Amino acid sequence: MFIPPACIMGEVHVVLIAVSATDIASTNQSDALMQMGLWDPTDPVEGHPTFKRLHARIWILPGSVLREDYLARRWKNATGEIVDEIIFPSRHSAVSGRPSLTLHPVGVMQLDKDEIPPYGGRAGDAPPPSPRLASWWQELIRVSEHSDLVEDFDTSLEVTHHGPWLEVPSLFIEVGSTAETWGHFGAANLLADIIHRGLGLDGSEGFGSWDCDDDNGQPVLITLGGGHYAPRANNLGLHPGLRVGHMLATYALPFIAPQVEGDEPEGNWKQSIDAAFEATKRAYPNGKIIFSMDKKAFKGWQRQAIRNHLANLDAPLMTSKAILALLEGESSSAF
Repeated sequence: MFIPPACIMGEVHVVLIAVSATDIASTNQSDALMQMGLWDPTDPVEGHPTFKRLHARIWILPGSVLREDYLARRWKNATGEIVDEIIFPSRHSAVSGRPSLTLHPVGVMQLDKDEIPPYGGRAGDAPPPSPRLASWWQELIRVSEHSDLVEDFDTSLEVTHHGPWLEVPSLFIEVGSTAETWGHFGAANLLADIIHRGLGLDGSEGFGSWDCDDDNGQPVLITLGGGHYAPRANNLGLHPGLRVGHMLATYALPFIAPQVEGDEPEGNWKQSIDAAFEATKRAYPNGKIIFSMDKKAFKGWQRQAIRNHLANLDAPLMTSKAILALLEGESSSAF
């Protein structure tokens, strides 16, 4: 059975599931989750409904969650319980309209720090990503391939984007991509089942949590470049033993070409890398943070600037082949 973090002097540690009451994909997942086991109603927090089961809490918020900042702090102030991580059941929007099931971390690290983020978050920064990203991604692939949804829904990780601003690890788990599929009960049930089992709400140990002692030195991947649907992380994240942190699309690494050849480029590219690196380290204490870059996404001078900066961070930039060799135990030549 899952054992949550040890209580210290009466402290209670919980996982918070933040639900948007105006998002049918969110409420459907929440409803499905509460049908999988007994959830007890608890006192409202900030006037909004809450429920508990084992070490998990559901908080049904009144509108969009993209600007619901500092949720862990607000929950502790109201209940005295310490939130270790936050899960956001949600809808996903895409111009393509293609039905989809997705996972992603949050952050808007590419924006100027004085900019007002259009979709929430703290400009120029990113919260810690959930350590569950890779394992839940692997489980999403496994269960969807054996589901009736396999032919109708795409599955993908998404790169880091939008808010809210948080102090603890989090992930969004989403049904996309239009109103025609947001309310799909089969999709909601599939994702709710991953939440239920992944958090150990079925009485199991769950999967995807990080232990700074047991997982000491395990590789954690940050990806740089590519499109919104994170093809590099999608592929590498399926390999057991590799965790996934932040994933930055090409647009999240804005470069301004230097006026003098050989000078360091301007733009917020370095700010994005630093924010992703620091946040991922906070999510995976004692983890070995590694980077992988989509070379085709950058010009030569951009690639060299990234290499130089990662060398200063003492963060290895590795090819897919080297990462797979590392996972297979050939670490002596992988770094």
